Amino acid sequence: MRIFDPHIHMTSRTTDDYRAMHTAGVRALVEPSFWLGQPRTSPASFHDYFDSLLGWEPFRAAQYGIAHHCALALNPKEANDPRCIPLLDDLPRYLVKDNVVAVGEIGYDSMTPAEDTALATQLQLAADHGLPALIHTPHRDKRAGLRRTLDVLGESALPPERVLLDHLNETTIADATDSGCWLGFSIYPDTKMDEHRMVTLLRSHGTDRILVNSAADWGQSDPLKTRAVGDAMLAAGFTDDDVDQVLWRNPATFYGLSGRLRLEPPAPDTPVDHRTGNSTLRGGE
Repeated sequence: MRIFDPHIHMTSRTTDDYRAMHTAGVRALVEPSFWLGQPRTSPASFHDYFDSLLGWEPFRAAQYGIAHHCALALNPKEANDPRCIPLLDDLPRYLVKDNVVAVGEIGYDSMTPAEDTALATQLQLAADHGLPALIHTPHRDKRAGLRRTLDVLGESALPPERVLLDHLNETTIADATDSGCWLGFSIYPDTKMDEHRMVTLLRSHGTDRILVNSAADWGQSDPLKTRAVGDAMLAAGFTDDDVDQVLWRNPATFYGLSGRLRLEPPAPDTPVDHRTGNSTLRGGE
């Protein structure tokens, strides 16, 4: 089983997670930029974070045979902080980087006017740079948030077939399907969707334009939930081809819209010289 996790925050995960993911079948992933839990106080802190997503994390992933790409953006939560807004002027110099395959996560957190502006601005940046967009639907009042998202999207230059609506569930799948966008589902141990609910949705809605992800972050989450979905699909009678479509071909097709996706897996498990005093090789070693 080959797996492409289209939304996972490896900044918050350990090298043990990379090893377990490779064993489970993960060979590619996209890491969207997100809120780190601690409020950032200036655009400069985003710059350092973006540099890590463009350099350190792909290097770290390569040691475990996983191709790492990223999506960059001002996330919805921090779009409400005036100290962070100047980042919107800095994004164009990052969006031209080879490893950036989307603008994201963008969308809504509390559905404020500041979030409206950030979403519209970044949808335009995606259109200007020929990139797809990964949209975060809010955790609270999700259906209203999705409809507000679709209103802004309808006024943008970015067509729906270049948009992935993420964190969907049973209450939003109908509206999302009607929009013509790609559909993303985050599989969590306790919140959001789980693998059994996901199988039920796949039975009723099919496998076209549907992506599943672990969205693993600092909180209660599991980077192997994509594999759990694949196993649950097989147990429910889906074919190997169905599983491959959902876990590999769909995310590869969506992020392939960027023209930058490189899925050739790096050589796994680069040997580590423990004389360096660190179990992870560092750049240049």
